[in-house]
Amino acid sequence: MKNMVRYPVGVQSFKTIRERDCLYVDKTRFLEKIINNGGQYFFLSRPRRFGKSLFLSTMKCFFEGKRELFKNLYIDTIEWDWDTHPVFYLDFNIESYATKETLDQVLENHLAGWEKEYDVKPEIDNFSVRFGNVLRAAYSKTGKRVVVLIDEYDKPLVNSLNDKSNFEFFRDRLYTIYSNFKSGDDHIRLVFLTGVSRFGKLSVFSGLNNIRDISFSNDFSDICGISEKELSQYFQEGIQTLARKRNVDVAALKAELKRYYDGYRFSEEGSDIYNPYSLLNVMEEKKFKNYWILSGQPTLLVNQLKRFNVDIAALLKAKCTQESLTGLDLETPRPLALLYQTGYLTIKDYDERRGIYTLGIPNREVEEGLFSFLLPFYAILHDIDPRFFVSSFIDEFESGNVEAFMNRLKSMFASIPYNMEMNREQNIHNALLMLMMLVGLEVKTEYRTSNGRIDLFIKTKRFYYIIELKLDGSAHDALKQIDEKNYALPFQLDSREVIKIGVNFSSETKTISDWVSSSENL
Repeated sequence: MKNMVRYPVGVQSFKTIRERDCLYVDKTRFLEKIINNGGQYFFLSRPRRFGKSLFLSTMKCFFEGKRELFKNLYIDTIEWDWDTHPVFYLDFNIESYATKETLDQVLENHLAGWEKEYDVKPEIDNFSVRFGNVLRAAYSKTGKRVVVLIDEYDKPLVNSLNDKSNFEFFRDRLYTIYSNFKSGDDHIRLVFLTGVSRFGKLSVFSGLNNIRDISFSNDFSDICGISEKELSQYFQEGIQTLARKRNVDVAALKAELKRYYDGYRFSEEGSDIYNPYSLLNVMEEKKFKNYWILSGQPTLLVNQLKRFNVDIAALLKAKCTQESLTGLDLETPRPLALLYQTGYLTIKDYDERRGIYTLGIPNREVEEGLFSFLLPFYAILHDIDPRFFVSSFIDEFESGNVEAFMNRLKSMFASIPYNMEMNREQNIHNALLMLMMLVGLEVKTEYRTSNGRIDLFIKTKRFYYIIELKLDGSAHDALKQIDEKNYALPFQLDSREVIKIGVNFSSETKTISDWVSSSENL
């Protein structure tokens, strides 16, 4: 009987994956790059559940000299001395850091374990001194420099961006650990940190001038995630099984995988990358779902979008420099950087001459999952499942039932949350954009014509929708503007029917006060 592929869904231990004979996408060529680089300090930023922990676990096994685990992998085909080094693996994934005490407990547990292993008596209640002592003791006892691996170094900080007191405490406490790196050069072989963000004001970066941030490096663009080449190399059996189950050919199945889970890019020259967590799950479960989105809700992101009155449409077509995408700050955690670092936006293009990145949503999973989660924060759905709401909206929109979908919109905006600290007009635009994106229609905001900008332009197989929005104005004036500025003129050569809708929102009632429409066949 043919052995079935074992997909290590949720498994972040390299040792476990290899001992259980699970599928492992060989990333050990990056070990060679890191070791031969000559550098001592490295930092890698990637979104959550993207393989950072697995890569650190692989490094841990490598520096512990566990060669048997690397049989038939790239790193075992080249000459190495396979020396054993003391490895300090500091994992911040294990807590949510709701209180200050949780970080102290995590640090205490790690330090106590190392002190016991290297016969160090904690003579002083000071994390910085104790960490320095165990570094020196490990080097002295083994004669080998220490490898320090820190997983999600910034999790306490990211989780407390809305709590200044906790943030500053965590920042100062982490400094007591990271400040040892520079003074411990003689005892350290390698320091490798992973996380979501490079906090510019944290001393680990300001104090270490020689740390190499490989987050945007072309050489390390696919250090995490699954490339198209790796998809073909390692997932053929799963793809064929899934194609048979869905009764489609392999080419169609791969196109669907690409649309749902591909599209991430982390460097100027890098190719698109699949989300590894979603890819493993779809192979294991044999059904398409929003696995990555459902594994963690973006509450922090929602709070920051609300806090800064963000124009979501502008973010989805943003152009920026690399500097705009690195680092977060307590006072002004830039929404664009936060969306990129957390995986909801990614690089789609790069203008080398100007040094400008164009960003976009990676794939359908992120688009559908993010907007389904965000929509109820911008509009009231009256306990209706967003997916059901969207499904009904699609039917009405594609059939040209203007009265039905306008009444649905009116109901949606019947009550904006009382604590919404946002510009109301911006809130309306954001909610409409998210709804249209969820519907899956071709939608553009502020669509430019020769005579002006259409607030909302939507295209279906049978219709063009031109929607003009007013706040505390008149729906008739909005419709009049569409006609006076000839917004329908660019579409006169098309056989589709043009539906023009003028909408007025009332800031007093917080909903659509009136709307009018007209249609014409151009």
